[in-house]
Amino acid sequence: MRRETTYHDTRGGDRSHPAFSDVVVTGIAPGGGLYVPDELPALDLDEVLVFAEWPYWRRAAAIFSRFGVDLPTGRIDALMREAYGAQWSDPRIAPVVEVRPDVHVLELWHGPTSAFKDMALQCMPLFFSEAVSIKQARGALAEDFLVLVATSGDTGKAALEGFADRPHTKIAVFYPAEGVSDIQRKQMVTQHGENVVVFGARGNFDDCQTAVKASFADEDFTEELRSRHGLALSSANSINWGRLLPQIAYYVSAYADMVANGGVVAGRPIDVCVPTGNFGNILGAYYAKRLGVPIERLICASNENNVLTDFIATGAYDISGRDFVTTPSPSMDILVSSNLERQLYELTRDPARIVEWMTELRAGGRFKVDRDTHRAMRSHFTGDFVTNDDSLATIRRVWDESGYLLDPHTAVAWEVAERQRADNPVLVVSTAHWAKFGTDVYRALRGLSCADELPADIDGLTGVELLAEVQKLAPEGACVPHALATLDEATERFSGVVDADREGIEGALRDWLG
Repeated sequence: MRRETTYHDTRGGDRSHPAFSDVVVTGIAPGGGLYVPDELPALDLDEVLVFAEWPYWRRAAAIFSRFGVDLPTGRIDALMREAYGAQWSDPRIAPVVEVRPDVHVLELWHGPTSAFKDMALQCMPLFFSEAVSIKQARGALAEDFLVLVATSGDTGKAALEGFADRPHTKIAVFYPAEGVSDIQRKQMVTQHGENVVVFGARGNFDDCQTAVKASFADEDFTEELRSRHGLALSSANSINWGRLLPQIAYYVSAYADMVANGGVVAGRPIDVCVPTGNFGNILGAYYAKRLGVPIERLICASNENNVLTDFIATGAYDISGRDFVTTPSPSMDILVSSNLERQLYELTRDPARIVEWMTELRAGGRFKVDRDTHRAMRSHFTGDFVTNDDSLATIRRVWDESGYLLDPHTAVAWEVAERQRADNPVLVVSTAHWAKFGTDVYRALRGLSCADELPADIDGLTGVELLAEVQKLAPEGACVPHALATLDEATERFSGVVDADREGIEGALRDWLG
């Protein structure tokens, strides 16, 4: 019989060892800790390589089963078939493309919202609704759920798409009103579904994330939701383990494909370079390494919000005097990397130290880990960052040299991977289709810097209209997904803008719920 995995809390507050279905519904532990598995499974090389023979849904189902998800195997299979089905533009789901010898790109943007968040958020809402249905049928749960999301751009649309009209849920998304691309904004505010709402927020992503966390911690508000509306709060951000588990799957899948395609000899290690903001995506690669995938270096690629680069180098996480920078890669414009807490816990297994460091960060904007923890971090991770103009120059250079068009986030990873090249083949993780960030891709192909004004005939175009201009510059590689190409024709349903603080978030939700 397959053994079910249980979970515990990075801060030690929840000692109940809940199962996966409890963790995915709860999202965050009482007291703000994050759930991690009590034990990790192990995969030998043959178990990794066989993934190449399977369709993607079966690869993801195998990881869920190995992690002891508390659903019958047949039900896991059925949900994965639905998650990774006809809504994907490439039947391989997460293909690996060899752009240059020993430089491979893991394309994670073939889902319905053209961003890597679909890899988890086409999957997680299905398991979330399944868990709630089972618990309600057993009488173990009375409430439905309000899924509360702060987004730097891509998570919001992917979560909306995944949860739209799902049973037992409502979903509210808050995004920085001046901190996402025109395409990202339109994707969110045109979202279909009777159970969804979207708000812009006056502030940056960290402000949104802090405000949402404060609402979770507001006991009066959570009781109001429960008593007046029959709703409990949950999260679709990567603080929810249900977001991370699908991300582990695509790293196992990628290694198997690289071997099958001749990109690496079976058993030889690869390096993985991930454009990183909230640390969830690269954490998935770390867990894949722990499972047994031959990954040597985890290369953390940052933009000018390079707090993680400095942390990996020094062991000090310090945002106390750091300015938030708006960049061409807005999904990485993050200073408080929530999933770093999970990583630090896995390196220390010490809830007391996690509480101490997170308390110091909240109170003073900084913490410093001990020497042993820093040494352990450095044994797995290296990091570097890329300036705004260098990211655009990378887009232009890679297009000129290889005919492959990068989005600005992937360009950050590509450039860092080039600087950090060693003997191993490197897997560059591509997190978004270029068309989501057409303005900066246009700048890149025209040789403009981030600060340069757009030409007068371009400046007034919508994000969608500008995509046609990119296609003129890169006619052989600039295909635009239909869902993005038709955004200007969609009706904008949501126009509200609120303050990015607890009062603003809660007031907006009260007005929406009535």
